Amino acid sequence: GWNSGMFLFLASRYLEELHAFRPAIAESCDKAFSGAYRDLDFCRLDETSFAVCPGESIDYAVMEHTTHAVVVPSEIGWNDVGSWSALWEILDADIDGNVLRGDVYTDGVKNSMIRAESRFVAVVGVEDLIVVETKDAVLVVHKDQVQNVKKIVNDLKENQRTEHLNHTSVFRPWGSYEGIDIGDRFQVKRITVNPGGKLSLQMHHHRAEHWVVVSGTARITCGEDEKFLTENESTYIPIGVKHRLENPGKMPLHLIEIQSGGYLGEDDIVRFEDIYKRS
Repeated sequence: GWNSGMFLFLASRYLEELHAFRPAIAESCDKAFSGAYRDLDFCRLDETSFAVCPGESIDYAVMEHTTHAVVVPSEIGWNDVGSWSALWEILDADIDGNVLRGDVYTDGVKNSMIRAESRFVAVVGVEDLIVVETKDAVLVVHKDQVQNVKKIVNDLKENQRTEHLNHTSVFRPWGSYEGIDIGDRFQVKRITVNPGGKLSLQMHHHRAEHWVVVSGTARITCGEDEKFLTENESTYIPIGVKHRLENPGKMPLHLIEIQSGGYLGEDDIVRFEDIYKRS
């Protein structure tokens, strides 16, 4: 039979069926939920219980066994929007059939999607193109070839590149950071720490760090010392010294971090204490 992959049910009713047909899955879910805990804006399921949950699709686990399901023919205009061309199809286009987002200039362009996220993008004299510019990369592809984007990711993996893994903007439980510049033995990041956010107590073997507060208030632990920094103030974290950054205020904390050293990888970190339970 044909399955659209869309189901509508009460969570309680689904769990009853799951307990009936796949009790092992239901038990793992129950334990993961009952062992959940909160930190700031996050609700975290119990990882151990969730990790042992058997992996099986809802189709095989429940829908093929339940006697309480009905199939309802419907016209709901569903679109998975699984490609850039599909996104172009559902968005409102201009008189030339173009969907434009961001700081974009076009001349003689038709039936295309141009998306600029971080800089000015000019496109001239083309048709049926998808152009997507982000801080990480730029994609230019014909609308009929968007399914081949996956080949790009496979090529990145085969050549051991990291563009598909490491992004310019990275989100963490405490906030986010964005790479601004990188060179031989240095890199610069813009760091945002949410109110109440606290980075782990950590140490680096290969890099030192300079922190400059742009706005907000920072509580900084460096070795045995603790101090507060506000706008336009800075501090230095030497190699091998335990340190922590946190935002005790009510407003987001923005700062610039300058790393210097022989190795600047994200895996050069030893965590001694972390409120977000990261290893």
